[in-house]
Amino acid sequence: MTTRQTANRVQHAKVLLSAYACRPDRGSEPGVGWNIAQELVRHCAQVWVVTRAENRPMITEALQQTPVPRLHFVYHDLPDWAVWRRQVRLHYYLWQTSVYFMARTLHQEVGFDLVQHVTYGRYCVPSSLAFLPVPFIWGPVGGAEAAPRAFREDFGLAGKLFEMLRDLSCWIGERDPLVRLTAARSALALAVTDETAARLQALKVRRVATTLSSNGIHTHELAQFQQLTAPAQNRPVRFISTGRLLHWKGFHLGLRAFAQAQLPAGEFWMVGDGPERKRLEALAAALGIAKQVKFLGALTREQALAALGACDVLVHPSLHDFSPAVCLEAMAAGRPVICLDIGGAANQITPETGIKVAAQTPEQTVQDMVAAMVRLERDPGLRRRMGQAGQQRVQEFFRWENKGRDLVCFYQEVLSAAGANSLGGEADRRKRLPH
Repeated sequence: MTTRQTANRVQHAKVLLSAYACRPDRGSEPGVGWNIAQELVRHCAQVWVVTRAENRPMITEALQQTPVPRLHFVYHDLPDWAVWRRQVRLHYYLWQTSVYFMARTLHQEVGFDLVQHVTYGRYCVPSSLAFLPVPFIWGPVGGAEAAPRAFREDFGLAGKLFEMLRDLSCWIGERDPLVRLTAARSALALAVTDETAARLQALKVRRVATTLSSNGIHTHELAQFQQLTAPAQNRPVRFISTGRLLHWKGFHLGLRAFAQAQLPAGEFWMVGDGPERKRLEALAAALGIAKQVKFLGALTREQALAALGACDVLVHPSLHDFSPAVCLEAMAAGRPVICLDIGGAANQITPETGIKVAAQTPEQTVQDMVAAMVRLERDPGLRRRMGQAGQQRVQEFFRWENKGRDLVCFYQEVLSAAGANSLGGEADRRKRLPH
């Protein structure tokens, strides 16, 4: 099949997306499901999205305000009386297995050319749509990232238990026959991190490709970020961390580094709330930096952007984020990023856009973060250059429009391989026919 023939096939393709989480104007997984659907319909003939029934009101309202031709939503859910509805992981697993029968009927009516699983993006949970008789793309997925053992000693009892259960969930998932069948039937798996790519290869996925992020930023959002006030040059440096205050976010590492950096005029802003807040506040007091650290709590989207605009450097020491949107937002706002060289942030950030710190031991990591903070505090020119490079990187690689085109390239590859296999199979069959 020629390149032109494959491109034409994509343009005429009928695609089915599985997006358990899918809502407009949301971040995280719901935003991934919605935005991938919005971008793919620009390139494909028809796109169907199967998602949860509870997403219907928000999707219907959005499509009434801005209709999207050729984009169709199909809603499926488990019974209302099901006792497992509040157990998200179990509900998701059962939804994934039960949606197959509805999708099979829909395929008989529509005749899909390609199927893609989008959300949730966990590599150790199966997707029953892999069993439809069409090429299947699994991802983007992550979830194989884990907090290094040396860092778990800093966690409280609840945090240690969480990590043990998370590890166990991945171990069980990799041995789930349905997960192994999903891997075997995938024409392509898209991994968001190197850690997940390694686990997918261990599951014997036919082909694994690493994508930089499952999240993205729209062009109109880039304009909003670029309008944020440029960092002031006549005040002490301000660091900022944003996210739910959870043990695995590593905010305690950032506070320790800030204390050891000895920047008496500097500030550290914490945006977000969560179960670790009291522990972090106590740590700031014990380190003698309570007056320099501002816990701003949960903010609205507009307030959070204003806070980012008032700061100079994002500190993101997460121990197992697989696609942190906050790093993309910081780059879009022209702020350099200090992060750990693990997980999704390690793929998003480059030496030109921030400083990646090795995560070998907590002591080594804190010391390296101290060096990064001092370096950026002393060199406003470096902060400016990294900020500019970050904006350019987001423009080139993380705009949703570009991510849609990247997916189409993967579609072309998968459909081309499927066409070649189909032609090869036909040739072999003819050779076996009697003359």
